[in-house]
Amino acid sequence: MAGEPEPGMDREQWVATFCRLIGVPPPSREEMGALLKLAATAAHASERPAAPLACWAAGRSARSATELQKVAESITSSR
Repeated sequence: MAGEPEPGMDREQWVATFCRLIGVPPPSREEMGALLKLAATAAHASERPAAPLACWAAGRSARSATELQKVAESITSSR
């Protein structure tokens, strides 16, 4: 399929290609870092599949990365 990422791409290249193919701008380095931190919080506080699902929900929300991280940490600290 045309436009498919090449094997061996690093994460930034893969994400940039994916974003281009779905018609959205790629995340900035700061946004990528915040999403990875959110994913790590979700994965370490629960099961690993929580990470991509939390990032999906984050993408659908209108909340800032800082607010989303606070929400994720509140779940972890309330356990």
